[in-house]
Amino acid sequence: MKKLLEGAGPALRGPKPGSRAGSTIALNAQIDEIAGEAKCSPDSRELIRATVLLWHDHLDAAHAIVQNIENADGSYLHAILHRREPDYGNAKYWFHRVGKHPCFPELARRATSILQGKREDTLLTELVPGGEWDPFAFVDACERAASRPDSDPQTQLLREIQAAEFELVLERVSNG
Repeated sequence: MKKLLEGAGPALRGPKPGSRAGSTIALNAQIDEIAGEAKCSPDSRELIRATVLLWHDHLDAAHAIVQNIENADGSYLHAILHRREPDYGNAKYWFHRVGKHPCFPELARRATSILQGKREDTLLTELVPGGEWDPFAFVDACERAASRPDSDPQTQLLREIQAAEFELVLERVSNG
Protein backbone atom coordinates (compact mmCIF):
# COMPACT_ATOMS: atom_id res chain seq x y z
CA MET A 1 0.00 0.00 0.00
CA LYS A 2 2.79 2.42 0.85
CA LYS A 3 3.68 2.42 -2.85
CA LEU A 4 0.55 4.53 -3.38
CA LEU A 5 2.18 7.38 -1.43
CA GLU A 6 5.20 7.94 -3.62
CA GLY A 7 7.16 11.17 -3.73
CA ALA A 8 8.05 13.84 -1.22
CA GLY A 9 4.53 14.19 0.06
CA PRO A 10 1.96 16.89 -0.40
CA ALA A 11 2.47 20.52 0.47
CA LEU A 12 0.89 21.79 3.65
CA ARG A 13 -1.44 23.83 1.46
CA GLY A 14 -2.43 22.76 -1.95
CA PRO A 15 -2.66 21.95 -4.63
CA LYS A 16 -0.35 24.63 -5.88
CA PRO A 17 0.28 25.73 -9.46
CA GLY A 18 2.34 23.07 -11.22
CA SER A 19 0.97 20.46 -8.85
CA ARG A 20 2.38 16.96 -9.10
CA ALA A 21 -1.09 15.47 -9.26
CA GLY A 22 -1.39 12.59 -11.69
CA SER A 23 -4.51 11.49 -13.44
CA THR A 24 -7.36 10.36 -11.18
CA ILE A 25 -8.07 7.60 -13.70
CA ALA A 26 -4.54 6.23 -13.38
CA LEU A 27 -4.54 6.57 -9.59
CA ASN A 28 -7.93 4.89 -9.25
CA ALA A 29 -6.78 1.97 -11.41
CA GLN A 30 -3.66 1.57 -9.28
CA ILE A 31 -5.70 1.78 -6.06
CA ASP A 32 -8.21 -0.80 -7.32
CA GLU A 33 -5.42 -3.18 -8.29
CA ILE A 34 -3.50 -2.93 -5.02
CA ALA A 35 -6.62 -2.92 -2.82
CA GLY A 36 -8.01 -5.86 -4.76
CA GLU A 37 -4.82 -7.85 -4.25
CA ALA A 38 -4.99 -7.04 -0.54
CA LYS A 39 -8.65 -8.12 -0.45
CA CYS A 40 -9.77 -4.87 1.15
CA SER A 41 -13.40 -4.36 2.07
CA PRO A 42 -15.37 -1.81 0.02
CA ASP A 43 -15.30 0.65 2.94
CA SER A 44 -11.53 0.29 3.34
CA ARG A 45 -11.05 0.68 -0.40
CA GLU A 46 -12.87 4.04 -0.35
CA LEU A 47 -10.81 5.27 2.61
CA ILE A 48 -7.64 4.18 0.80
CA ARG A 49 -8.86 5.95 -2.33
CA ALA A 50 -9.54 9.18 -0.41
CA THR A 51 -6.12 9.04 1.30
CA VAL A 52 -4.24 8.50 -1.96
CA LEU A 53 -6.22 11.10 -3.88
CA LEU A 54 -5.60 13.62 -1.12
CA TRP A 55 -1.87 12.81 -1.10
CA HIS A 56 -1.75 13.40 -4.87
CA ASP A 57 -3.57 16.76 -4.64
CA HIS A 58 -6.98 15.66 -5.90
CA LEU A 59 -8.79 17.51 -3.13
CA ASP A 60 -12.20 17.68 -4.81
CA ALA A 61 -12.24 13.95 -5.62
CA ALA A 62 -11.11 13.10 -2.07
CA HIS A 63 -13.75 15.40 -0.62
CA ALA A 64 -16.50 13.69 -2.61
CA ILE A 65 -15.52 10.44 -0.89
CA VAL A 66 -14.88 11.53 2.71
CA GLN A 67 -18.01 13.65 3.04
CA ASN A 68 -19.98 10.39 2.84
CA ILE A 69 -17.93 8.41 5.38
CA GLU A 70 -19.29 8.99 8.86
CA ASN A 71 -16.68 7.44 11.10
CA ALA A 72 -13.44 8.57 12.77
CA ASP A 73 -11.30 7.65 9.74
CA GLY A 74 -13.54 9.56 7.33
CA SER A 75 -13.60 12.55 9.67
CA TYR A 76 -9.81 12.41 10.03
CA LEU A 77 -9.32 12.51 6.26
CA HIS A 78 -11.94 15.25 6.01
CA ALA A 79 -9.97 17.28 8.59
CA ILE A 80 -6.68 16.80 6.72
CA LEU A 81 -8.36 17.85 3.49
CA HIS A 82 -9.66 21.10 4.97
CA ARG A 83 -6.30 21.77 6.63
CA ARG A 84 -4.67 21.55 3.21
CA GLU A 85 -7.28 23.63 1.31
CA PRO A 86 -6.65 25.77 3.54
CA ASP A 87 -9.81 26.11 5.62
CA TYR A 88 -8.34 25.90 9.10
CA GLY A 89 -11.55 26.49 11.03
CA ASN A 90 -13.30 23.71 9.14
CA ALA A 91 -10.31 21.43 9.71
CA LYS A 92 -10.67 21.98 13.46
CA TYR A 93 -14.40 21.26 13.24
CA TRP A 94 -13.62 17.87 11.67
CA PHE A 95 -10.87 17.14 14.20
CA HIS A 96 -13.46 17.72 16.94
CA ARG A 97 -15.57 15.04 15.25
CA VAL A 98 -12.56 12.69 15.12
CA GLY A 99 -11.99 12.67 18.87
CA LYS A 100 -8.94 10.65 19.93
CA HIS A 101 -8.03 8.79 16.76
CA PRO A 102 -6.14 5.49 17.04
CA CYS A 103 -3.33 6.96 14.87
CA PHE A 104 -2.58 9.74 17.36
CA PRO A 105 -0.28 7.80 19.76
CA GLU A 106 1.98 6.59 16.94
CA LEU A 107 1.87 10.01 15.27
CA ALA A 108 2.98 11.54 18.59
CA ARG A 109 5.92 9.10 18.66
CA ARG A 110 6.91 9.81 15.06
CA ALA A 111 6.55 13.58 15.42
CA THR A 112 8.63 13.44 18.60
CA SER A 113 11.37 11.55 16.78
CA ILE A 114 11.33 13.97 13.84
CA LEU A 115 11.38 17.08 16.03
CA GLN A 116 13.94 15.80 18.55
CA GLY A 117 16.21 14.89 15.64
CA LYS A 118 16.14 18.54 14.54
CA ARG A 119 16.25 19.92 18.09
CA GLU A 120 12.93 21.64 17.54
CA ASP A 121 11.85 21.69 21.19
CA THR A 122 9.37 24.57 20.94
CA LEU A 123 7.40 22.90 18.16
CA LEU A 124 7.61 19.56 19.98
CA THR A 125 6.11 21.09 23.13
CA GLU A 126 3.33 22.63 21.03
CA LEU A 127 2.43 19.57 18.91
CA VAL A 128 3.00 16.81 21.45
CA PRO A 129 2.19 18.28 24.87
CA GLY A 130 2.56 15.71 27.60
CA GLY A 131 3.44 13.10 24.97
CA GLU A 132 0.01 13.27 23.27
CA TRP A 133 -0.61 14.39 19.68
CA ASP A 134 -2.53 17.67 19.41
CA PRO A 135 -4.15 17.87 15.95
CA PHE A 136 -5.44 21.39 16.67
CA ALA A 137 -1.91 22.65 17.39
CA PHE A 138 -0.80 21.04 14.12
CA VAL A 139 -3.53 22.95 12.26
CA ASP A 140 -2.30 26.17 13.92
CA ALA A 141 1.32 25.39 13.00
CA CYS A 142 0.31 24.73 9.38
CA GLU A 143 -1.59 28.02 9.31
CA ARG A 144 1.47 29.91 10.55
CA ALA A 145 3.64 28.12 7.98
CA ALA A 146 1.31 29.16 5.15
CA SER A 147 2.99 32.56 4.92
CA ARG A 148 6.48 31.06 4.72
CA PRO A 149 8.18 29.55 1.66
CA ASP A 150 8.16 25.77 1.21
CA SER A 151 11.94 25.86 1.67
CA ASP A 152 11.56 27.15 5.26
CA PRO A 153 13.08 24.57 7.68
CA GLN A 154 10.04 24.50 9.97
CA THR A 155 7.70 24.12 7.00
CA GLN A 156 9.79 21.15 5.88
CA LEU A 157 9.46 19.59 9.35
CA LEU A 158 5.69 20.05 9.26
CA ARG A 159 5.57 18.42 5.82
CA GLU A 160 7.59 15.49 7.16
CA ILE A 161 5.13 15.06 10.03
CA GLN A 162 2.21 15.34 7.60
CA ALA A 163 3.77 12.59 5.45
CA ALA A 164 4.01 10.36 8.54
CA GLU A 165 0.37 11.16 9.27
CA PHE A 166 -0.68 10.05 5.78
CA GLU A 167 1.35 6.83 6.10
CA LEU A 168 -0.30 6.00 9.42
CA VAL A 169 -3.80 6.68 8.11
CA LEU A 170 -3.16 4.59 5.01
CA GLU A 171 -1.81 1.74 7.11
CA ARG A 172 -4.86 1.88 9.39
CA VAL A 173 -7.50 2.05 6.67
CA SER A 174 -5.73 -0.69 4.71
CA ASN A 175 -6.10 -3.02 7.67
CA GLY A 176 -9.74 -2.11 8.34
